[in-house]
Order: sequence, then structure tokens, then C-alpha cells
Amino acid sequence: MNQPRILLLSLAIATGLAACSKKEEATATADAAKPADAATLTLDESKLPGVNRFQLADLDTSKDACTDFGGYVNGKWLAANAIPGDRTSWGAFEMLDERSQAIQRQLAEQAAAMKDAKGVEKIVGDFWSTGMDAAKVNAQGLEPLKGHLDAIAALDSQDKIADYVRSSAAKGENFLFGFGPEADFKDSKMNIAYAMQGGLGLPDKGYYFDADKKDKLAAYEAHIAKVLELSGVPAADAGTQAKDVIAFETRLAKVSKSSEEMSRDVGLYYNPVSPADADKLTPNFAWSKFFESQGVAVPKMFSLAIPAFHQEVSRMLADVPAAQWQSYLRFHTVDGASPYLADAFAEEHFNFYNKALRGQKEMKERGKRVLDTIESETGEALGQMYVKVAFSPESKARMETLVKNLSEALKTRIENLAWMGDETKKKAMEKWASFTPKIGYPDKWRSWEGLVTGRDSYIGNVLAANEFNYKWMMGKIGKPVDRTEWGMPPQMVNAYYNPLQNEIVFPAAILQPPFFDANADDALNYGGIGAVIGHEMIHGYDDQGSRFDATGKFENWWTPDDAKGFSGRTDKLVAQFNGYEAVPGKFVNGKLTLGENIADLGGLATAYDALQRATAGQPDPKLDGLTRDQRFFANWATVWRRNFTPEELNVRLTTDPHAPANFRAIGAPSNLPTFAAAFSCKPGQPMVREGDKQVVIW
Repeated sequence: MNQPRILLLSLAIATGLAACSKKEEATATADAAKPADAATLTLDESKLPGVNRFQLADLDTSKDACTDFGGYVNGKWLAANAIPGDRTSWGAFEMLDERSQAIQRQLAEQAAAMKDAKGVEKIVGDFWSTGMDAAKVNAQGLEPLKGHLDAIAALDSQDKIADYVRSSAAKGENFLFGFGPEADFKDSKMNIAYAMQGGLGLPDKGYYFDADKKDKLAAYEAHIAKVLELSGVPAADAGTQAKDVIAFETRLAKVSKSSEEMSRDVGLYYNPVSPADADKLTPNFAWSKFFESQGVAVPKMFSLAIPAFHQEVSRMLADVPAAQWQSYLRFHTVDGASPYLADAFAEEHFNFYNKALRGQKEMKERGKRVLDTIESETGEALGQMYVKVAFSPESKARMETLVKNLSEALKTRIENLAWMGDETKKKAMEKWASFTPKIGYPDKWRSWEGLVTGRDSYIGNVLAANEFNYKWMMGKIGKPVDRTEWGMPPQMVNAYYNPLQNEIVFPAAILQPPFFDANADDALNYGGIGAVIGHEMIHGYDDQGSRFDATGKFENWWTPDDAKGFSGRTDKLVAQFNGYEAVPGKFVNGKLTLGENIADLGGLATAYDALQRATAGQPDPKLDGLTRDQRFFANWATVWRRNFTPEELNVRLTTDPHAPANFRAIGAPSNLPTFAAAFSCKPGQPMVREGDKQVVIW
């Protein structure tokens, strides 16, 4: 039932588990950081799973680091660590996610057991209690959606369908297109509304047309038919209606942009128009009326992104039969709610989206699924509890020092760039000076006042939170941007850069080994979280982040010569990753992954410089037989050890702006002479890119 926040996970370019789209925002509310009964929360660390830190025993010394660096550092570990049945990938990120969820579970159980709980503990406790009550969820069946389905069944005209799109959107249930607030590209201090493409059930438009994805399209059609049948449609009719839904979505796919296009041209998001001009483009869908129905004052301007998409929706309101609209809306209503309904619905949802599409063998046990729901709907509420027991002031202080050191190293790199002219360099330095780091958790927490949850219905709580979150987002439109907000909850193992606010953000949960270890030497921490910090900073200067200035304004601050020089260097990085064969016959998309590859290359180089500054004048005794520099690069590779199911990898090759992890482990180091020096690599070896093949950017 979730409508994801439309821009944050596309523009706030995340590292790590970037493919997950958690709908999380934060807003300011004074003194909310201390729940009234937080003192009752405890953490039993003996029940937590371990972490995946670099160990000498993991090295495969039969392999040459200069020839197969990934195999040298990660080969043994990858061979010994199969993907668990309830996952589609397994590595450092997933292991930290398991640890974070184990903490969250303890907290959710305690919240559910609290008598007279208030605030965030009540919200979390209500979600946990109702989500874990499988008997009640199964007994309720499809009854919680009866009102939705009856309303859809009554849609027999264009006007009624348009009214339903508006009324359902006002509850946060807009399957047809994305809509929400984000900073104005031309005035990043103010939020405006953005209307985006949407409406597809498959990960990318290519799934509707590409020959190598026909099996997935067929499986999706069968899934649609099954969901419709579960919702009460006779089996004979369900198959016909499924074909109608596929035809409906195929029309939308034809006018949609691909994942590559959306990732590599941020300008597509910004198409400022007046509501009157938008109405001319979509004569069958009045935007002024839509704003009013969402409780938002009709603005002078909003961004109608991908206008061809919205024009097609307008045409479909006129020429698609009402019965076909009913099939589409009925399917997506039930399908979106399936994870929170009776077992038959949840299992069918898993069978397609997780098993058929991504190769997951087993459904997650119920507790993990409920925690995923809590994080999606009320993640920051749980985050307030999480940081009370799982994040120390000492960790935050150590991170602040690392960020400062990385920042100084980046400053020096920019100042010394030989290929960039003084005029552009001055603008780059202005952007460097305005970076805002956020570490651990928000200084001010979002208020949840007004969200009513209870112990009667799991999906009832989900629907209530969904509507509450949507109305909260609508309240931002036309208002100043609150720069205290976070785009991820503290318990998420991830990090991101937001170009509109020029901020780098590191949630508490990522500040653990192999990324960060208060007891580890500098080499490991700089090769881990140091490189992640550098990565997020460099996103401010990647192929898309570099299109925003120091204030977050979308404008060109490059001279023509410098822009040409930058493009020439990034083209070489595209070519490098285009040459990596991920599965037989399928290669990494160097253009789709360009931003992340730029950030990896510049971030790792900057982290190396920062390590040298931090350890200048210190002796370099070998630890476990490795020099400081070798340990630095080895921990970088450790971060990117990750196994994927073949199905998951295929989805990511089409949709994920991050290259598969094994290529991230080797891609950036192979361009750095410091890596070659650390391992005494010789010219001509695979991990030594020379001459025209070497990529040097930031």
C-alpha cells in the first residue's frame, strides 16, 4: 500500500542497500528524542548475531592480489557463506541488517509488552502485536479491504474513475503515479510538489518488451490472475482480467523512462508548469482539482515530470473501458495489501516478487516481515528506541573526526586537480565548504502525534500509518525545507548524499564492522567507513550531483572546457564497467552505474589520502603480515563481499545504479597507483590500469 517518497532514493544517492525503498522522512519536534519510558528498554547483546569483519584467515593466499584481488580477499568467504533461504543476497550489509533486526525485535517485543505505553512505544507495540497475531490476520481474510473493493466495483465512468484516483491518493494509495514534496530544483529552500511516472508492477519498463524477460512477464500475468482469483474473481474471468492489466501497464511502460534514464538524467525530474498549463496537457485529469483533493493549496507551479506519461494517463481515462480500469485497480489494491493480509495472499506475493523475480527460496519468518513493515511505515518511531540502546556517543565522536579528516583530504584533492580550471575549481570549493554531515540519528525527531494505532487489525494499522504519512508529506508542499529531516531511519544499514541540501548522512546501523570498529586500527576504519564517507562526498561531484551548486540549486557551474574534460574522464569509467561480465553474456551497464562508480573511485582515493594524513609520522609495523596500506585496501574489498541469486543479479543489472559488489571491490582500486604500490603489482597485471585505460577524476 506504500507510495514511496518520489525523489529521495533517486536523488539522495545512496550507497549499500540502495535498492531497498524505505519510505522514511523525519521532521522537527522539540525534545522528542527521549520517550517517556525509554528507561525500561534493554538490550541483550548475547542474543545478537555476529558481524562480518576483516580477518586474515579469510585471505586466499593461493591467489595473487594483483591478478584476482576479489578472490584474494573474498573468495574463501563467498564460497563458505551461501545465501540464506530467506535472502536474495548475502554479505556485509545483510549481516549488519540481521543484527539491526535482532535489536529491533527485542525492542518491539518490549514495546508490545508495555502496559499503558505511549508515544513511539505504543505505535511500535501495536504494529508488532497485530502483525504477529497470525490467527487474527487469517480470520479477517479480505474483509479489511471490502470498502476499497466495493468502491472500485462501482466505477463505471471516466469521471468516477478520476474521482477515485484522487480520493485514494489522498489516503496514500496512489498506484497510478508518484506524487509528493521535494525541494525546488531552482530554490532548494522551498518544497514544491512533484508528479512522477508510476503505475507499473514490474521493476522496469524493459520487462514489458525485452525478449530476455518474457518469462518474467508471463509469470507476472499468472500472478495477477492468482491475486484476482484470491480476491473473489472467478478463475475463468481472472485470466482475462490479468491480460487486461498487462495491456494497461504496457501502455504506461511505453511512455515511461527506464531505470537508466531516470538515474543518469536528474533533469527529467524537473518540469515546472502551472496547474492551468498542466491541465492543457492532461485534459481528462484536472490538476487543480487533484491538489484540492489532497488538501493542498493549488500552487502557482509544480513539477509535472515525464509529461508524456501523464498525457497517456489522460488518454487512458478517456479510451480504456471502465472494466479494465477496475481490473487494474482491484489487482493493485489487493496486491499492495497482500503482505499484511491472510497467509494465502502473503504467500502469493512472496511467490512472485521474491521467489520468481529475485530467486528467494524461503519466505522470511513472520517477525522479520513485521519489522520490515514497521521500518517502512513508522521507521523513525522505532529508530528513537534503537539509538537509546545501540549507538554510543563515543561512536558519534569518532565518526565526526573521520568526516573532518576526509573533508580535509577532499579539499586538497580538489585544490590540486590539474585538469580543472580556476573558475570551476572555485565553485567546487564553494560546494565543498557547504557540505553538511549528519551522523547516527536526527537532532530532532519527527512527531507522530495524530497517528492512531491499536490492537484490532494489522492492516488497519498499516493503512492508518500510510494515510498519516501521506498527509504529513502533503503538509510540506509550499513550505520551507526542514533541513533537520533525515531520509533514512537510524536502524537502516545504509548511507546517502542529498544534492538538494548538499548533505551526507550516515545512520547509526552502518557504524559497525566491517565499516567502523572503535577497536580496529586506522587502516581498517579508513578502508571501510572512511571510504563510504568519501563516497558520499564525491556524490556531490559525480555526473548528476555535479549539476547542483553549493546551495543545492540545479544549475551549471562548469566552464565548457572543464565540462568536456570531466565527460571525457567519466566516459572511460563507463567503458571500464561495460567490460565487466556479470553473468555469461550479460555485462554491467557502465552508464547506469556511472554515479556510484565515480563515487567509489574518488571516495576510495580520498580515504587513502586521509589515512596517510592521520598516520603521518607513525611506524607501519605489519599486522598479521600485512602493511597498513594492504589492510586498507583489503577492508575496502571486505565491505563488498556479497553473493547474489542469479535472479536477483539479473534484476539489479537492469535497475540498480550500483554495480554488482564483486566489481566494486576491484573497479576503483585497479585505477589507483597506491594500490599497485601496496601489493607490488607489475604493469600489465589485471589490477593495474595504465595509460588511456586508467581513470582519474577526483
